[in-house]
Amino acid sequence: MKELREIISLWQKHRPRACALATLVRARGSSYRRPGARMLITSNGETAGALSAGCIEEEVAMHARDVIASGEPKLIAFDTRRRFGCSGSIEIFIQRTDDEFMSQLRDKLAARESCEIITEFESNAAFVQTIQPPIQLLVIGDGADAHALTAQARLLGWDVHLVAAITELRVAIDDRTAAVIATHNFGRDCAALRHLLPLGLRYVGLVGPRRRREELLLDVIDSGAATKSQLFAPAGLHLAAEAAEEIALSIIAEIQVVFTGGTGEHLRDRKAPIHANSFAECAMSAH
Repeated sequence: MKELREIISLWQKHRPRACALATLVRARGSSYRRPGARMLITSNGETAGALSAGCIEEEVAMHARDVIASGEPKLIAFDTRRRFGCSGSIEIFIQRTDDEFMSQLRDKLAARESCEIITEFESNAAFVQTIQPPIQLLVIGDGADAHALTAQARLLGWDVHLVAAITELRVAIDDRTAAVIATHNFGRDCAALRHLLPLGLRYVGLVGPRRRREELLLDVIDSGAATKSQLFAPAGLHLAAEAAEEIALSIIAEIQVVFTGGTGEHLRDRKAPIHANSFAECAMSAH
């Protein structure tokens, strides 16, 4: 999502001059990025986004200049087994950007609306990708851990809202919203839990020890508040974290797992392909 926003930002900056959009539309075997990865290339050589770990971007940019000049799209293939030792092959489709499409994508992201991007790269095939809004993170608190959470979430391109107390919250909550309570004040934590637990959120994290969680939940139950949201308390994966930034990392990683369907396991122990879950939202269709 962060890359898409960077692509849109560069496109807006470069308008009305033409740009090219390169999309990874097909991958076989192992590849650093999966179908749906994109890169924008401007007529003066600026780029946003990425298609690999940096192995092919320069060559793609060279082809993109031809596409910008001629207006004719290109489908290029890279055998990563021979050139980069990645045990796979990928295909990149390069086309001139369409201003109407880019404007619609910008507006959908700004409105936090899901959309489908359809890239027709062959006469009888198209790549279809569902784009979800970025994760929206509500951080309730004003301490070092709350600010560290905010910084790391923004680094990922999430929509972040930091408030000292739940009474200050003024944003719409949707199904891509997560919340972390880190006020370290019993009354404010109770108020936040009473407000958030009935909303059916996929992630509500509570910073603090288990014993304090039990005391807070007893108060919430006594208040009659429903508990429809998924509560993660203590919040975070076990990283042996101590400093505020380390705690933030463990919580951000846990939220990522919840929203992407990851497992949090070591990749060296994983039997399934690394990208199996993320690729499920993308599909090829024949016309």
